[in-house]
Amino acid sequence: MILISHRGNINGRIPEKENHPDYIQEALNLGYDVEIDVWCIEDKLYLGHDEPQYVINKSFLCNDRLWVHCKNPEALNKLKFEKINIFYHETDTVTLTSFGYIWAYPGKQPIKNSIAVMPELYLDDISQCIGICSDNIQNYK
Repeated sequence: MILISHRGNINGRIPEKENHPDYIQEALNLGYDVEIDVWCIEDKLYLGHDEPQYVINKSFLCNDRLWVHCKNPEALNKLKFEKINIFYHETDTVTLTSFGYIWAYPGKQPIKNSIAVMPELYLDDISQCIGICSDNIQNYK
């Protein structure tokens, strides 16, 4: 089972730390994959959920354990040919990441061989999933 920290969270949300590069690195150091939110504004890359907050270099994203949620079409376009696991979605039931994973919207399980996002919110059946992305990912160890 692939265990993915949502924005760096391990044991509950800490909104003021989410998507901060140091917080992401802490989750990676604990052995988790991490879903992060990336924006591209005027050809610069930023981390941040609701808005661009932290400037990053493209090299920061070159880690097979990062799941890069492109928050605007510009980010998707900038990263589309890189060896980075990217995806873009809003409220679609599923989207496919550039590494070929099925990323499922919360509350849409069970979907065979998918990544279940926040399954605890809807008590999703995760029996067919290959991975989970959660703010409480340590509960799935």
